[in-house]
Amino acid sequence: MDTVNLLTIVTIAFLGSFGHCIGMCGGIVLAYSTIKIEPASSKVSKTVAHLLYNFGRVLTYTILGALFGAIGGVATFSNTANGTLLIIAGTAMILAGLSLMGKIKFLTLIEHSISSSHFYKKSFQAILHSKSNTSFFILGMLNGLLPCGFVYFFAITAASTASPLYGALVMFIFGISTIPAMFSLGFLSSLASATSFRNMMMSLSSVAVILYGIFTIYNGYDYLTNPLRTLLQCH
Repeated sequence: MDTVNLLTIVTIAFLGSFGHCIGMCGGIVLAYSTIKIEPASSKVSKTVAHLLYNFGRVLTYTILGALFGAIGGVATFSNTANGTLLIIAGTAMILAGLSLMGKIKFLTLIEHSISSSHFYKKSFQAILHSKSNTSFFILGMLNGLLPCGFVYFFAITAASTASPLYGALVMFIFGISTIPAMFSLGFLSSLASATSFRNMMMSLSSVAVILYGIFTIYNGYDYLTNPLRTLLQCH
C-alpha cells in the first residue's frame, strides 16, 4: 500500500462517513445513546461508551478486510490474474460510486439480509438494552456486519490488495476514518438531520470512489501490458 492509496482511502472514508454512514447507522447511534446511556452520565462515561462502540465496528471491519484480502490473494498468481482482478475491482468501484450517487442500484442488488435474520435481531435487541461497557463494544461489532454499500466498496478495495495484511489495513483505516463522524453524532444529534451537509459530503465521496476506481483500472491495465511489474510494486 503506497501513500497515495492510503490518503485516498482516508479521504473517501472520512467524507463518506459524514454522508452515507450517518444516514445508514445514525439511527443506531441515536438509539443506543437514548436507551443505553443515562442522561446524568458524566462526559467521560459517555465518551468511553461511544469509543467502545466505534472500536467494535473497527474490529469487525478489520477482520472482514483480512478475509477479503485473503480471497483476493487466492485469485492473484500471475500478472494476468493480478491485472484482471484490479480491472474487475476498479469497475466495481465505479459502479459503487454511481450507486452511492443514486444513479444506479448496484450496491442495493448485492446487499445481504444479515440484519433481518432472527438470530441477529435477537442478539441486537439484547445488547441494545444492556448497560455494561462490554455491550457497547459488542453492539459496534454487530453494527459492522450490517449490509452497507460503503463497506462493500472498501471490501472490494481490500480484495484488490490480494493480501490478508493489507486487506485488514484497508478496512482498519476505513473504520478509523469514520469514527469522527459517528463519535460526533453520539453527542450532536443535529448531525443526523443536516440533510444538505450530508448530501454534499456524499457527493464528494462518490466522485472520489469513481476516480479511485479509474485509478485501479489503470493499475490493472499496467499489469496486463507491463510484464515486468510485480505485486510488490503495485501495493
